[in-house]
Amino acid sequence: MWGIVDKALNKFKTNSTKDNNTFEDLLSEIKKKEVPTHVAFIMDGNGRWAKERGLPRSLGHQAGVKTLKEITKISKNLGIKYITTYAFSTENWKRPEKEVNFLMKLFEKVFLEELDELDQEGVRLNIIGYKNRLPQGVKEKVEQAMERTKDNDILTLNIALDYGGRSEIIESVRDIAKSLMDGKIDLLDIDEQLISQGLYTNQQPDPDLLIRPGGEKRVSNFLLWQLAYTELQFTDIYWPDFNKEAFLEVIKDYQERERRFGGLKKK
Repeated sequence: MWGIVDKALNKFKTNSTKDNNTFEDLLSEIKKKEVPTHVAFIMDGNGRWAKERGLPRSLGHQAGVKTLKEITKISKNLGIKYITTYAFSTENWKRPEKEVNFLMKLFEKVFLEELDELDQEGVRLNIIGYKNRLPQGVKEKVEQAMERTKDNDILTLNIALDYGGRSEIIESVRDIAKSLMDGKIDLLDIDEQLISQGLYTNQQPDPDLLIRPGGEKRVSNFLLWQLAYTELQFTDIYWPDFNKEAFLEVIKDYQERERRFGGLKKK
């Protein structure tokens, strides 16, 4: 599956000793400071990455999977506990049928091929979104992956499939409205905590950092409630080229920010 992708990636990468030394130095420096607990990614630019190299969009999506594997490994190394990735939105069904079908087959194949390694690494796989609308083959692989890794606690990898932030909030509000109508809660019981409990990321901390490669500067209906005080980082690098060095540079920038959550800047 990865042969052509590897050739495309390797053609544009360097692996000198100097680069490796720089990476290790940066990694060591970052580990001395507090790292984010939860990092979210909008994995953008796969198609454009492929087009600029004269490759089909499908290879761009496959290259994007390899990037996610690399980012997951380095996140585990850093001690990051949660990753949430935007893999397929509720709006992505509007894409050409051929591309949608390829993506669904890719999801199914990835869940099958990567499950053993994820499980051995202590990664808990959690799929968020309208799982009931996914093709049967994908749905089955999703359920198997979540069940097998449910007790892993090194890192939780949330993959947003058929996900929309507004839809997520609507579902939570509907559940609350039903509980109110059934007399299970009072009007004054409705607060931020109650709404959060109805979200897919219930019992998880909100993202500390959102990273969007690909050049766009918007959140695109992703984690709208959870991103209230999240630090945002946009970069022109396409997702397949967003390697571990680029990731560490963003983490370093994050560590230099002062998060005030509405408070005043420290003197």
